[in-house]
Order: sequence, then C-alpha cells, then structure tokens
Amino acid sequence: MANGQANGQWFPADWPERIRALTEGTITPVTPRRAATVMLLKDTADGPAVHMLRRRASMAFAGGAYAYPGGGVDARDDDHLVRWAGPTRVWWADRLGVDEKAAQAIVCAAVRETYEEAGVLLAGPSPETVVGDTTGDDWETDRAALVARDLSFAEFLDRRGLVLRSDLLGAWTRWITPEFESRRYDTWFFVAALPEGQRTRNASTEADRTVWIRPREAADAYDKGELLMMPPTVATLRQLLPYPTAAATLAAAPGRDLTPVLARASLENGDIVLSWPGHDEFTKHIPTGGAPE
Repeated sequence: MANGQANGQWFPADWPERIRALTEGTITPVTPRRAATVMLLKDTADGPAVHMLRRRASMAFAGGAYAYPGGGVDARDDDHLVRWAGPTRVWWADRLGVDEKAAQAIVCAAVRETYEEAGVLLAGPSPETVVGDTTGDDWETDRAALVARDLSFAEFLDRRGLVLRSDLLGAWTRWITPEFESRRYDTWFFVAALPEGQRTRNASTEADRTVWIRPREAADAYDKGELLMMPPTVATLRQLLPYPTAAATLAAAPGRDLTPVLARASLENGDIVLSWPGHDEFTKHIPTGGAPE
C-alpha cells in the first residue's frame, strides 16, 4: 500500500503503473463484478451511528481500510422462488438499472453479506417481521455454509421459511472500480437500520475489528489520517451527515441518484490526473515516474 496523502485515503502501490498502461492501451479493462454493500445504521443520543469493519492488514485489497459489510453477487440468488416483501422485483430492477433477475440477486447480496459479515439478517417469517437473535449454533452453521458458498442465500431463505425484507433496504449510491484496477466491482451501496432485537458482531474472516461510529467522527478521523478508507466509503459517510435519524436516512434513499461513479484517468502535461466525477476531494496528480500528490 502507498498512501502519500495527509488524510486516510487508501492508495494501491501499483495504481500509477496500471494507469499509465491503461492510457497507453497496453492493458484491457477487466469487466467489473456486481457487488452490494450495506451501511447499517442505529440511532444514538447523538444521532445515527454506522457499522464499519476494518479489513485485515493481510488482505490483498484495501488491507487495513475501514469499510461496510459487503461482497459479490451470487448468480444463484436470481432464483425467483425467494419469498419477497417490500417493493416488487420490477420496482427494484428500475431502481437499480438492471433486469429483474439481476435486481433480486443484488438485493439478496446486500442482505446476505450483512448477515455473513455482521450477523444481522433482514428477513423474517412473515412480510411484517424480522428474526430475533441469530447467534445460536444452528444459525452459525448456516452462516458458515453461506460464507463457504455451500449454500445459496435463496436456498437458505427457503430452508428456513423466511421472507426477504427488501423494504428494509434503501439504495443509496453506485460506484464502479476504476478501469485500471485488476480487480473490479460494480457496487450498489444500500442503507438499512439495525432491526430491533438483533445485534452486530464481527463475523467476517476478512475483518479484525468492527465499530459503531457516527459518520461525522469517522469522516473527521479520515481527514486527520487516523482511519484509512477508500473514496466510496468516505463519500458515503459525508452523504449521511445531514440526516438526524436512521429512519430519515432511509426515507431519503428513494430520491438518491444512482448514476454510477467511475474514476477517470487522463494525461495532462505528462502527468496522470486521476479524478472521480462529482467528488473533487479525491483528485490526484501523479507525476511521471512518481507518487501521487
């Protein structure tokens, strides 16, 4: 990892080389894999807190960086037998900008990853309920099977007779990993409130720490260089600041623009300029043969 910033922006050491190769046409962009991540919120006396995890330093991608629970879409989760509550699959397809099957798989990924990495399950025995505590041994066996991909989320819901509560999610934003990255994701960010009766835990093998932190505190710590994060994480933290409660955040979600944010790399006077449209704070100037400024 290279990080020449005064703040805590995570910057991969191979980016300058890969950006140059992309601008020279010597590498072909990898097709991004669809993914989902969830900003899980709970109300506190000082406003909403968001659940974040710190990726293990040994991780090849963004080691040591703070992020939200999330991961790739499982193609098996486009099974239309899934019991479903909330907006229809057609509504979600329109909202997410994909077809109906893909929409279900993306929503399933958001709910599954929140369960896999935080132990929180946005599903219940009926369209109006959510499950209670999920820390028992039988739940853990199923969670481990989901992590290992021995069990699809659709199969898990069916086996337990659970209804996926899509109404507990709000689609917030969408970011696509830059074209010069060797590992790329097309990621939909969702917001959700911690269901009553459930509690988070560090269930992820990819994280060594989890925290509940107010978005303002997390963003300030990033600005001071105390917390390491990637641009989408920082941007979404700042977007959460105006909302006084988890419910207010969720209520704002349907009005959010889901036009994908994709970094651009250009050559200017021999230097590389890396920018994220609409997010000027992440712009970087990379001198030829040098480190980012």
